[in-house]
Amino acid sequence: MPATEAYPRKIDIVLLAIIFALGIFLRITPQAFSPGAPFHFLATIHPQPAWNKIGFDEGLYREYVNALSEGGLSSYPDIVQGYIDVQAKLPGSILPPLRFLYIFTAYVWHSIFASEALEALYQVASFFSILTLALAIAFVWRLRGPIWAIAVAALMAVAPTQLHMSQHALVDGFFTFWALLALWLLWENLQAPRNWRWLVGYIIALGLLVLTKENSFFVWVALIALLVTNRWLQFGTVTRELVIATVLGPLLGAVVLIFLAGGIDVFVQSYQLSVGKNFQLHYAILTGDGPWYRYLVDLLLVSPIILILAFGTVFRLNRAMKPELFMSIFIAASYLVMCNVKYGMNLRYANMWDLPLRFLAFSQIVAIASFVIQSRAAIIAAVVVLLAATELHQYIVLAVRYPLYELITHDLLQALHILKTP
Repeated sequence: MPATEAYPRKIDIVLLAIIFALGIFLRITPQAFSPGAPFHFLATIHPQPAWNKIGFDEGLYREYVNALSEGGLSSYPDIVQGYIDVQAKLPGSILPPLRFLYIFTAYVWHSIFASEALEALYQVASFFSILTLALAIAFVWRLRGPIWAIAVAALMAVAPTQLHMSQHALVDGFFTFWALLALWLLWENLQAPRNWRWLVGYIIALGLLVLTKENSFFVWVALIALLVTNRWLQFGTVTRELVIATVLGPLLGAVVLIFLAGGIDVFVQSYQLSVGKNFQLHYAILTGDGPWYRYLVDLLLVSPIILILAFGTVFRLNRAMKPELFMSIFIAASYLVMCNVKYGMNLRYANMWDLPLRFLAFSQIVAIASFVIQSRAAIIAAVVVLLAATELHQYIVLAVRYPLYELITHDLLQALHILKTP
């Protein structure tokens, strides 16, 4: 199997189309299968999630979208001020309206398609999960060619946490798209220094990342780590323009967010209330803490074979494996920040690691298959299909047979019947 084949064959395009279609089907929201909906006839074969309630955060997002629909974009400072007034009286933290881009995109979706606010939030989450799958194909194609793109796409199409986030009105899957887009554009800028198209795209992606989630600092730290380690690992060329872009993008996003909030004092107050009250939130204290290796435990529960294979690649890294090093450092640097956030650990925040982990996992599959002389391509294809089937089954166990909502250790253990409710 040629790792760096640049041009697709017809069979490659057909396979990618089939995989992408499967990924789209699995990411369609449950509302599409209700009686009278366009895809209601497929309800019997779609793995619809068992959780059918409205989560607390989903209800807040709906309120923000409704408020934006009533008052328009100019009312956003009032929405933020309203949040401050409510949050100041609460003992614990609720999510702030500073997740502007997700709320605004749902508002636009609601305006165009006349969807109810919560339904618009669901559809935006689903749509951007599909875009993430498309981005994964393009990213891996640029890294290693069409064969690798097909394999990683197959694993991403059925990734349990990707499917889970596509079925709920939460920001994390939406955030994943912008985080991975920024990561891909950083790679492209390293390969093509001073190309203004890649630079502009990179700046925009970073700005929109900040507008999506005000505490996107851990992604930015990971990108900085990649720029710093490039000195020794030589992913590409770091230019002054690229460094400026890495700072300018988040800065522009922060400026826009401050403007939308109604001023820097309002922005700081809302952020301080959100973070400070989170340390007093009973649910966060019960579910958001743990040792530094908690994410590893949760990943092992959700995608055990993927994680083991990815670790196999990590243990055989060398300077010649540029894409694998790039993905590994992104995970490691962001992990270092995320595992140190008090009362702030949840596997849905790690949704952006799905692509890098599956890229590393496939690299290990290829490495193991290199010891086989005959039928190597067929063996690799069979292993990928088997692994994808295992991943899909894992999603069904976790979210279809069990009403999983929050990706916390306790609920994952119960879904897998490691812990059993009396």
